[in-house]
Amino acid sequence: MQTSSPALSTRPLTLAGQLALVALGVALLTLSAKAKVPFWPVPMTLQTLVVLGYAAFLGEVIGVGAVLGYLALGAVGYPVFAGTPEHGLGLAYMVGPTGGYLVGFVAAAFVVGRFGAGQSFVRRALALVAGVALIDGLGVLWLTTLFPVADALAKGLGLFIVVDLIKAAIVAVGGSLAAPLLAKFR
Repeated sequence: MQTSSPALSTRPLTLAGQLALVALGVALLTLSAKAKVPFWPVPMTLQTLVVLGYAAFLGEVIGVGAVLGYLALGAVGYPVFAGTPEHGLGLAYMVGPTGGYLVGFVAAAFVVGRFGAGQSFVRRALALVAGVALIDGLGVLWLTTLFPVADALAKGLGLFIVVDLIKAAIVAVGGSLAAPLLAKFR
């Protein structure tokens, strides 16, 4: 199967090229998880920026593939997540407070990649806002199963929504600024 990377090129990517981009995405997600600001019940990381950016630049196939690869490594016990290994490993960690956000990463990568990659600034920006809504919405929804609703909203959405929208704006503007530069390498 060949797919093209909507924002970077019109040439089809080989399976090997797709797998290399997925592996790079897994590595970037892992690194972005370790760059964190401690909050409770979930830390603030750069993962949202990577999920949104990767999908916006490379489309839903590569974006979702990278997130699923990242989740698979975490599920089998590799310490790829923000709070690992100090807060547990594997599936036990994944069903903790960050579980909804992790599911949100998959949904956001699909939506942003499908509707924002290779699109105009406005369409990309709208897809990115939808991606943030999915990540934060599913994250808070999951938190309500663990904590009272008021706590879930205050601690799982409060500051996160502002910071995540800033990350989405960075990706939207970065995509517009990078497009002419990337075109030179096609």
